Amino acid sequence: MAAVSILKQVSVFAENRLGSLQAVLQALADREINIRALSIADTSDFGIVRMILSDTDLGLRALRDAGLTASTTEVLRVELPDTPGGLLKAAVRPLSEAGLNVEYIYAFVDMPLEKAAAVVKVDNVQKARQVLAAET
Repeated sequence: MAAVSILKQVSVFAENRLGSLQAVLQALADREINIRALSIADTSDFGIVRMILSDTDLGLRALRDAGLTASTTEVLRVELPDTPGGLLKAAVRPLSEAGLNVEYIYAFVDMPLEKAAAVVKVDNVQKARQVLAAET
């Protein structure tokens, strides 16, 4: 059985210009909020900074207080075997076979190093959690 939990991800809209990322990180640092996972997707004009934070509500408030556009989204944290094909076998294949669209993934390695984890955005987090929790 895969270890799966639902998390709140914070997404921040940031212009693609000097100092934008610094403003995001400074707002969180000022409130002593840790970033547990981070992904940045960008275009030539703007980026979306996606983060799992140590305190989602306080982080969201800190970002908005700093004048940044931020929101939350439910995502899944899926524990994976840290082996070749682990992401495919533990998450992507079962979700695809259940008819669930994977919108994006960013992965990281937890300690101890035998395990890895991925943040997965799908179109139905409740169904996806059930599908992945049933996997062995």
